Amino acid sequence: MEISAVNALRCPHCREGFAAPQATEHSMACAGGHNFDIARQGYLNLLTGHGTKFVPDTAAMVSARDAFLDAGHYKPLSEALAELVGALLAEPALPSPKLIVDAGTGTGHYLHQVLAACSPGSPGARRPAAVGLDISKFALRRAARRNPEAVNIVWDLWRELPLGTAVADVVLVIFAPRNASEFARILKPGGSLVVVTPLPQHLAEIAAEAGMLGIQADKESALTASLASHFVPTGSREVVATLQLSPADVGHVALMGPAGHHLDPEQLAERLARLPKLTTATAAFRISVFHPLPETSRVS
Repeated sequence: MEISAVNALRCPHCREGFAAPQATEHSMACAGGHNFDIARQGYLNLLTGHGTKFVPDTAAMVSARDAFLDAGHYKPLSEALAELVGALLAEPALPSPKLIVDAGTGTGHYLHQVLAACSPGSPGARRPAAVGLDISKFALRRAARRNPEAVNIVWDLWRELPLGTAVADVVLVIFAPRNASEFARILKPGGSLVVVTPLPQHLAEIAAEAGMLGIQADKESALTASLASHFVPTGSREVVATLQLSPADVGHVALMGPAGHHLDPEQLAERLARLPKLTTATAAFRISVFHPLPETSRVS
């Protein structure tokens, strides 16, 4: 684990900091003496009390997502994110070391692409450190393998984040819950919140077959309004790509999203059997960038 990422963590019990574990250790202890397990796959579980009331993604959902993303269908989004985050981290106002927090990291796919693109090209330069947060241990098993240098943590994004104040340079939120007050708290002055949302036409051609919910037409204004108490928008860009999807790809789309929690496998198989060998679909995303308001301007 990258030491600067460990230094950004705070104990969910007492808010004390952590010491980086040795390679052979299977737990991490905070300065207050609270211990937390490191799974053999490499992720850290910081959930306390009753854990979370939300239902984590299952192993099947995570496997479907990995298969779909690894096939390269959303490569244009990965490339656009990597380019954007690289530019944000290059801002001279942000001191080193740099830290990316991926809130809802899933299998770590997008974070991996961003970190790879941000690898230093000059001697002495440092690759940004990273913390990935997700509620699903099945997703984090894959994230820890994909991004072993990151600190990958089981956590509920709606709770107070297990991170210090003003520690992150960029917070990524890719199809994940948006805890505005906590994101604003952990960002450094001059840091950026980067949010990815689907555009209304996203995968509309296969929405029925994949059991996807409709996407609201005013999603951008709704996003800005939901963050307005703590953030101001500073820019956005759209990423649109034409996909050629096999029935298996459509099945992965069906399983990898929220609908995967309650899909009937037999009904899904029947729908997929009616599809042609390839179906043309449109992937359409908006990447929005926000900067935190000054603390005195925020609405509690």
